[in-house]
Amino acid sequence: MTQYAVTGMSCAACSARVERAVRKVEGVKECSVSLLTNSMGVEGTASAQDIINAVEKAGYGASLKEKSAVRKAEAPADEELLNDKETPLMIKRLTASVCLLLPLMYFSMGHMMWGWPLPEWFEGNHVAMGLFELVLTGLIMVINQKFFINGFKSLIHGAPNMDALVALGATASFLWSLYALFAMTDAVLKGDSAAVESYMENFYFESAATILTLITVGKTLEARSKGRTTDALKGLMKLAPKTAEIVSGDGTVTVPLEQVKIGDIFVVRPGENIPVDGVVIEGSSAVDESALTGESIPVDKTAGSQVFSATGNRSGFIRCRATRVGEDTTISQIIQMVSDAASTKAPIAKTADKISGIFVPAVIGIALVTFAVWMLVGADAGTALTRAVAVLVISCPCALGLATPVAIMVGNGVGAKNGILFKTAVSLEETGKTAVVALDKTGTITAGSPVVTDIIPAEGFDENSLIGLAASLEVKSEHPLAKAVVKKAEEMGISSGEVTDFNALPGNGLTGNLNGAVLRGGSLKYMSETTEVPEDMLDKAEELSEQGKTPLLFARDLKAAGIIAVADTIKDDSPQAIKELKSMGVHVVMLTGDNERTANAIGKLAGVDEVTAGVLPDGKESVIRSLKEKGRVAMVGDGINDAPALKRADTGIAIGAGADVAIDSADVVLMKSRLLDVPAAIRLSRATLKNIHQNLFWAFFYNVIGIPLAAGVFTPVLGWQLNPMFAAAAMSLSSFCVVTNALRLNLVKLRP
Repeated sequence: MTQYAVTGMSCAACSARVERAVRKVEGVKECSVSLLTNSMGVEGTASAQDIINAVEKAGYGASLKEKSAVRKAEAPADEELLNDKETPLMIKRLTASVCLLLPLMYFSMGHMMWGWPLPEWFEGNHVAMGLFELVLTGLIMVINQKFFINGFKSLIHGAPNMDALVALGATASFLWSLYALFAMTDAVLKGDSAAVESYMENFYFESAATILTLITVGKTLEARSKGRTTDALKGLMKLAPKTAEIVSGDGTVTVPLEQVKIGDIFVVRPGENIPVDGVVIEGSSAVDESALTGESIPVDKTAGSQVFSATGNRSGFIRCRATRVGEDTTISQIIQMVSDAASTKAPIAKTADKISGIFVPAVIGIALVTFAVWMLVGADAGTALTRAVAVLVISCPCALGLATPVAIMVGNGVGAKNGILFKTAVSLEETGKTAVVALDKTGTITAGSPVVTDIIPAEGFDENSLIGLAASLEVKSEHPLAKAVVKKAEEMGISSGEVTDFNALPGNGLTGNLNGAVLRGGSLKYMSETTEVPEDMLDKAEELSEQGKTPLLFARDLKAAGIIAVADTIKDDSPQAIKELKSMGVHVVMLTGDNERTANAIGKLAGVDEVTAGVLPDGKESVIRSLKEKGRVAMVGDGINDAPALKRADTGIAIGAGADVAIDSADVVLMKSRLLDVPAAIRLSRATLKNIHQNLFWAFFYNVIGIPLAAGVFTPVLGWQLNPMFAAAAMSLSSFCVVTNALRLNLVKLRP
């Protein structure tokens, strides 16, 4: 998806207008405009210039974005996300507006309503007072000219936006006041003091100025809050170092990050952040990886350990070899995922977009009808104008446009801080709707690497002699189960003997000679055919099989030496994660290629609802297809063989330590490689969706109640009426409230 920066947007009507314009360009397959980040993502074959031209014809500006984050392998370059340029400008505008509004309000309301004193030369000089208000209001309008430029430009292009509502309301108040001022001068010339007083009461200069100032207050609060929604992304970006210390000749040289290449040797001292992904070749340390995984406990690193860009070296000096640089580093990919998610739209946003597209024209129509009705029922022009202006300035399409993207951005940030990465806004919304979770067994529920679980020596043998015999045979085998036995021997400090005449019998076992004795080892079936195995040992082997373990029998000179059971053990957090999923109303299914007996044993220990065993890679995809009949399905996997199933599922969730193909195929990536993050991801998605529903409800509710109130619908019955200044205050707070509500997602507890 090609990213563009879009300028000139002020509300959801603007983003809807830009989307419609770009979608009409030949070659555009998909377009998503984010009001929150003033960005646009476009997919298709259309040229960048054609897309930019379409945006400009719609009345806005567009330009290709620089590759964001660490995409250029240097310091973060996405200025819109890193630097909040909007808030300082809004604060300056607001400060200047308030400084001019205060004396204006003193003259217009303080003196007229409460009799506050004025300088002597203003006393009784109503024309001078009117001119003073005119000048101050004019200055405030100049300071906030952006409302008028953007607003009237949108009207000219036939796509009025929020700025158009503000501009029309302020302009109507200003022009009516200007008319009253000129009429007052005529009354002064005629000596009609009653008319002068009457026209003085028809000044709405303060309304025009207050509307602009209060809307600026709201825009300032909104900008400040919007800046906070990207705090998580900014935090990630700031972790990326700008330089690296590369080994060169007999010493080291500090180079810009973009000059680091794969294979370069770099050093990291205590207290420094690691510049690129790599592998430790010398030294040891404890590295703080909380930026990537959310885990506060540092991870020990020694020779051979992987290290990641932007993580912090806390103790020792390490020398590393660069394995991934630039946009390929883990931190770059995380930032890109979060940025891409912010640039996409959740399905629920489409409803708000459709309404926003017709919202502003409808409000302008309602304002005109309001003015006409009040005139028809006999109200004076000033009253009718007040009602129409109130309708214009209380309507808030911004709240509708921000309801979804702010929640998506905050939700993504919370996920990123906790090692849960949603690739798109769609995945963040859809994950919470999951009804069925399908879990791959190996590497997801289990650790993925077999270990020795039981050592049962036969009569005449002990654990050490049994392990020594088994390791002597297995050391020459490449089978994963053999490696588990050899590793166990190393842990027990038992050395293996030198076996001769070694022979591997695929699917059965191993044979060899050690110091003149014939050694055998293998499956229960094979060993029963070649060795006399005691009945109690056969029963024990059967019992181990029922527990999901693989019993390996060993013998010396046809005499049974004992059983060593090997199993891919369940991860510590798997039962708890599955329990949490079930408590959330999610049906949990385990998929595995193992035989049914082993699969059922693992499934029982893990606590899943359903087990599907003997499934080949292409079979997993078929199982997912059938599971979708029960509801929305999330597939959790880590291997290349899981990729088809991850793609087929409504939501694909990849364990972060898994294969790149699995991660690329998934919609959600769990950086901690912990199954407990699956229920956490679903909780976060549900909380985000709930927050979006709250935002949309209040945005709709605000406008449904506010517009009739401003129009004076309740005046004949209840006597309720709304001054345009209060309407402007309500509008300015509506968007702020929506953004603030989204920030509450930072308080969501992902784990019970």
